[in-house]
Amino acid sequence: MFSLLGLIAALLLLMLVTLRGANPLVAAPACAILVAVTGGLNFFPSPGDAGANYVEAYMEGFTAFIGAWFFMFLLGSIFGKLMEDSGAAASVAHWILQHFGSHHAALAVVLACAILTYGGVSVFIVAFSVYPVAIGLFREANLPRRFIPGCLAFGSATFTMTSAGSPEIQNWIPIEFLGTSPYAAWQESLVVALLMAGLGYVLLQRMLQQAVSNGECFLTRDDDPVANDQDLPNPLVSLLPMLTVLGCSFGFHESLGKYALVIALGSGCLLTWLLNISRLSSLGAALGIGAMGALVAIGNTAAVVGFGTVAKASPAFPLAVGWLTSLPGNELIGASVAVTIICALTGSASGGQSIALPAVAPHYLDQGVNPDELHRMVAIASGGLDSLPHNGYVVTTIRAICGENYRNAYPPVAVLTVLVPLVGMLVALALFSLF
Repeated sequence: MFSLLGLIAALLLLMLVTLRGANPLVAAPACAILVAVTGGLNFFPSPGDAGANYVEAYMEGFTAFIGAWFFMFLLGSIFGKLMEDSGAAASVAHWILQHFGSHHAALAVVLACAILTYGGVSVFIVAFSVYPVAIGLFREANLPRRFIPGCLAFGSATFTMTSAGSPEIQNWIPIEFLGTSPYAAWQESLVVALLMAGLGYVLLQRMLQQAVSNGECFLTRDDDPVANDQDLPNPLVSLLPMLTVLGCSFGFHESLGKYALVIALGSGCLLTWLLNISRLSSLGAALGIGAMGALVAIGNTAAVVGFGTVAKASPAFPLAVGWLTSLPGNELIGASVAVTIICALTGSASGGQSIALPAVAPHYLDQGVNPDELHRMVAIASGGLDSLPHNGYVVTTIRAICGENYRNAYPPVAVLTVLVPLVGMLVALALFSLF
């Protein structure tokens, strides 16, 4: 019981300090010390003692995640940076936004993010690329700007992130543990994705209408970015690298598994460069910035995974997993609840999957659960409560990119990236139970 209380306290502390702006590379290992102390773990390895200890447990999770996903993060970040610097990402976003106009400003922002994300562009790069155009549209439509983070997050980190075929790692991590493909259960995934997209847009429109009826409007700031729509590459040509990423991931996933992403993203990088040689005059700088962005992204995620590995070594973890996996009813319910809770505690869909799947996957596969169904449920479930306030993407989008405060901007984000995916998870469970 003491170990469980310590685990809960450490998780709450991690959420609190992250909300206050603490770096996950510092906060996660610091909070993991509380888990180790209350769980009775040694701090350092002791000669002749084969039991778990804090240092080795933390570094095992930290290094294992980096070892498994470094090249995917690196190439994904470089691909996004090349798309950004060449103007290709902005070109696709502008093309979409111009075809919808300010009358459908919110829908245009969501679709621009969705297409870029499903095409393999990092969610952070998508937010940076679309935000300047979103500002212009919301200004023209006189819509309250506090909804822009919600639009960006909804288009990037919900129905596109966890759907079949998505090149985002949240759809690829289960492959390693389940032996499936990124297109696992694509029929049910398509239904859930369409439902999430439709429901989210309806809720977004209602929230916007309510805000406007309450007198909210767009408030201009002196430091608002100005979207540059001059001298951008052809949007249809700019789509080719993203289509290449999707095509290569489809063509190589059976033979290479998760490493098909290396071929796919590498091909996307090469084609982006070839199509935009004249626009990428500072290629070395772009590669360097992309590489540093990858290190920050994977480091932050690995830091949280390390925290989860220490939690996994504590006496409380097997008790919690045992309770979750023994829930009555359909086995997929237990798997979904387990993944959802672990992702909520870590504030990371990818980090939560990496912690949950080694314990959850063998248990349910031994019970005869369909691997494709389990893959899709794990992916969808990971995209719900991961978006609590301490999620790194949420913090970056609300504060760093959009310059909003949590009190105003987080409620729409919560509705669109927490409530909507949870509804999608319930629908997916119903589909797998009925058919």
